Amino acid sequence: MSKAAGKLALVTGGNKGIGFEIARGLGKAGATVLLGARNPAAGEKAAAVLRGEGLDVRFQQIDVTDDASIRATAERIAADWGRLDILVNNAAISIEHGVPPSAANMALLRRTYDANVFGLIAVTQAMLPMVRAAPAGRIVNMSTGLASLTLTSGRDAPYSFSRLLAYNSSKTAVNGITVGFANELLDTPIKVNAANPGLCDTDLGNSNGRPASEGAAVAIDLALLGEDGPTGGLYGDKGQVPW
Repeated sequence: MSKAAGKLALVTGGNKGIGFEIARGLGKAGATVLLGARNPAAGEKAAAVLRGEGLDVRFQQIDVTDDASIRATAERIAADWGRLDILVNNAAISIEHGVPPSAANMALLRRTYDANVFGLIAVTQAMLPMVRAAPAGRIVNMSTGLASLTLTSGRDAPYSFSRLLAYNSSKTAVNGITVGFANELLDTPIKVNAANPGLCDTDLGNSNGRPASEGAAVAIDLALLGEDGPTGGLYGDKGQVPW
């Protein structure tokens, strides 16, 4: 039997890049995947590609910055399935480039946080009753090594001069949100973790880095963690990433 047979997964921002590859990987593992996307045409096209591969993937319109859209998705999942085994909060934006913090644009900061932070919280809160209804729910929040204070602090840190204040700090917030939900759910079977996919060849990565399928692997693994798996951490290919 496939590892995710009978499980239901929602992947936000699933129409392209890493989200698309996460949807593909969970589908290959046997899950029914709700491929979430803001744009109906792009979302249905992506879902159709994966259905053409023999996977049970269904488009679900969801805009993580729109409370009504989030609520409609939660209501549909509750009515049609009554549970959600896997939630992957992948939808995110990066809309500033090469700007030092002293010159950061406040409007871009607010837009980034609205999608990457407040949207993630809103989706998680709305879906949590269905995740609680699953036998062993899993929540995966997509983060980055650029969110690590350890890896970005000081002249000699690997990512100290990335100049992406809005994106990096929003993902640092995602790490904190991950810990908060994990702590709240410690006495349940639910596991909540953050994934560091590394730099991938996607629109968000400016078409640099490794294939998105490789970056998706850690999120897929976290989504399919067994009972003895960790919770409340940030993980990459080589294990836990420092905060």
